[in-house]
This record gives sequence, structure tokens and C-alpha cells, in this order.
Amino acid sequence: MTAPFGNFPDVRRAVDCVAELAGPVAALLKEWDAELARAVRYVDTDPELADTAVFCAAYQVPVEASANCVVVAAKRGGETTLAAGVVLATTRLDVNKAVRGHLGARKASFAPMDTAVGESGMEYGGITPVGLPAHWPLLIDAAVAATPWVLIGSGRRRGKLILPGAALAALPGAQVLDGLAT
Repeated sequence: MTAPFGNFPDVRRAVDCVAELAGPVAALLKEWDAELARAVRYVDTDPELADTAVFCAAYQVPVEASANCVVVAAKRGGETTLAAGVVLATTRLDVNKAVRGHLGARKASFAPMDTAVGESGMEYGGITPVGLPAHWPLLIDAAVAATPWVLIGSGRRRGKLILPGAALAALPGAQVLDGLAT
């Protein structure tokens, strides 16, 4: 199997290597639509190269094919809602306007690292929209959904997932939004 981009020595179907994935990611792939799940590719990579710019340079991945998943804490009336935003790596998640407004929050900010890791069941630097808690709003920028193949985290710092942007839009609870990124 090959990847649609990049220079990866090890490319496999993610459903064939669930032991390499974070638990929530593996669980979702097992219960997700079989055709969509089989389209997801896993690439084994060095965890020391997990940060986007370094990763893209090391593995010859176009940065416009890479997406980041950001965990946000939105507050209103003393209650905090965790949500995730997915944007292309060439952009930034518009937390203060787009996310806050969409969630109807008084305040929204990046969730603290320990909260994001603890609540997602994934490693910092590898958090992915695949397998996030079902009750979290999952906001996907329209540009990500329109990308033919997009690289995202695997739930761990080691390894990444490559899948069609349209498959991300088909994740449980996903909402595709224009203007989510700046």
C-alpha cells in the first residue's frame, strides 16, 4: 500500500494495525462504516518528528495536506463544554469568533493540555478527530472536508492517519463549517 503523498516507509490500512493506535481511535475504526474505515491509512513515523512543520519537512508532506485537531474549552453560565476544531495546518482555528459563536459560548479558549489528553484518551501532539468522545462538538473547516487526502494525528505521537477529507466530514457528530479557520 502507498500513501497519496509523502515519503513513508511503512503504510498500512489503519484497520489492520489497531494496536498502533490510541484506544479511542481503534474503537471508532472498528465500529465505523467499513468502507470509510478501510480508506484510512496509517503511516508509522518517528514521534520526535510529530510537530507539523518538522514532520512535513522530514516526510515530504505538503503542509496544505496536513490538518490539526485543536481541543477547545467553551464556557457559558458556569458550564464548560469541550469541543474539537479541525483546520488545515496552513491556517489557525478561529477560537474567539467562529468557535465561540457557533457553540454559543461566552468565552472559548484552547483547553489545557492535561484536560485535552485526559478527556480524549489520546497523547498530546497526536490528538485526532477520529475517536473523540461522541458528545463533543466536532467542528471541521470546509477546506479540510474538501481536501482529497488529509494527514492527521493517530491519537499517539508515533504515527499519523491519512484519509479523505470527506471521511472526516462523515465522522459521528461532525459539523462542516465555512470560516472556521483564519
